[in-house]
Amino acid sequence: MGKNILVVEDSPTELTLIKQALQTKNYNLTYASDGEEAIAKATKDLPDLILLDVVLPKKNGFQVCRQLKTTAQTKDIKIILLTSKNQESDKFWGMKQGADEYVTKPFKNDDLLKTIAKYV
Repeated sequence: MGKNILVVEDSPTELTLIKQALQTKNYNLTYASDGEEAIAKATKDLPDLILLDVVLPKKNGFQVCRQLKTTAQTKDIKIILLTSKNQESDKFWGMKQGADEYVTKPFKNDDLLKTIAKYV
């Protein structure tokens, strides 16, 4: 049985690229397209890993990450921020919110898979 990964991405194009990268592995994928939906699904499903975009409707990825990492039920879920925000300050704030890893877009499929493999 594959590991459960919640993919939080509001761009259909980016979501397709992420799906293509992960299709060769036996991961069980669920999806959310905004910050509030991400928190609800993470709390309900308790995935093994969350791939979380930063720029999202309703709540941004930094807010989602902070909320999940400061809630007892979800604090141990591994979170990889996967975003086009590539400034050092963005990475700093992402890690400060509790992210386990920060990956910038565009990504190479092999690099993303290696990063995911460290956590699931």
